[in-house]
Amino acid sequence: MNEKIIAIVGPTASGKSALALALAEKLGGEIVSCDSMQLYRRMNIGTAKPTADELARVRHHLIDVCEPDEDFSCADYVTLASRAIEDITSRGKLPIVCGGTGLYLDALLRKNDLAPDTVDENLRAELWERYEREGAETLWRELLSIDPASAEATHPNNVKRVLRALEIYYTSGVTKTELDLRSREGGMRYDARVLYLSYTDREQLYGRINRRVDQMIAEGLVEETEALRTEGVFEKNRTAAQAIGYKEILPYCEGRISLAEAAEDLKMATRRYAKRQITWFSAKSYAEPLTVTPSDRFENILENAEKLFQNF
Repeated sequence: MNEKIIAIVGPTASGKSALALALAEKLGGEIVSCDSMQLYRRMNIGTAKPTADELARVRHHLIDVCEPDEDFSCADYVTLASRAIEDITSRGKLPIVCGGTGLYLDALLRKNDLAPDTVDENLRAELWERYEREGAETLWRELLSIDPASAEATHPNNVKRVLRALEIYYTSGVTKTELDLRSREGGMRYDARVLYLSYTDREQLYGRINRRVDQMIAEGLVEETEALRTEGVFEKNRTAAQAIGYKEILPYCEGRISLAEAAEDLKMATRRYAKRQITWFSAKSYAEPLTVTPSDRFENILENAEKLFQNF
């Protein structure tokens, strides 16, 4: 029998972390982060990591597991997260997965034994060098000839996805499309109940995002970004350099724009990211919406979540 887990997911700033924390305290659970940036040490404010108080209240896993100049793949996440879930379950606790990185959640939940277990660093470096030398269009057309379905679902300028699809094929000999199909046919790795926070009023969510950005800047996001820039993190790790929360503040640190402009750019980028997250989670058959209305207080949301988990 697969382990029982629950997951609280949804767009950034939707309140999923607070909800997962409260549920963990009520249900005897521990939290497994599903955030691709909270993995990195010293990237705290920009990734909205749990506070020291929150970490003391409930045990968290997959927070601060690697240095910000290290590469960390989706396969790495599945390996560590599945180990954490096994550990939590063995101690009679309930694993509560929480985060907004849909790709990581999907890979964790679905059985996919054909995915490459390791990253071929030489191949990855070669593909990035080819991109810099030949351009995005050339590599996208190469993917089109190998895996038409994957290429047509990916914009040529989405370089990271194009290169990842090529990397999967050249590493495993199987296209990403075929890998995804076999993964779906393989069933689910866990007996999972997944709720995603769904706001009936999009402006309510955007207001939360705007307030979070203001709070991050007040708490020292600029200073954190500057420290990481001085350390050379953004030069060494493309993922960190493209992380929302840092790439918008970097131009201010470099004296190219004002802080007000950087803050507005960050708010806009975060709202766009939230839209993509909403599209992702609403399309997943395994995810059930937990509706949030403007009149709902946190207590109402928590009560509704408890009801949905009551018979699980």
